Amino acid sequence: MDDGLAMSCEKITYRIHAVQRMFERKITAEEVRYVLETGEAIEEYPDDTPYPSRLILGCHKGRLIHVVAANNLNNQEIIIITVYEPDPSEWDPDCKKRIS
Repeated sequence: MDDGLAMSCEKITYRIHAVQRMFERKITAEEVRYVLETGEAIEEYPDDTPYPSRLILGCHKGRLIHVVAANNLNNQEIIIITVYEPDPSEWDPDCKKRIS
């Protein structure tokens, strides 16, 4: 990604909510890392606190995955907030835009 989110993905911190959702949805840390490294930021949340975050869409071995992540530039870490497979009833066919 060219927006600095991947930051080489050396330090990734998972919020408890993200770990719970990954477990429930059988999404691995490998899949999350792949989305961070290859995905596309499709929504920006600049007003999120304590750090601005974004929604990233990626595809790992044919599986579409959304990752909400924030950058803590002070600690050079990516914070994973939640992870899920997009619901086709809520997203366009490419899973890039929400259906109104």
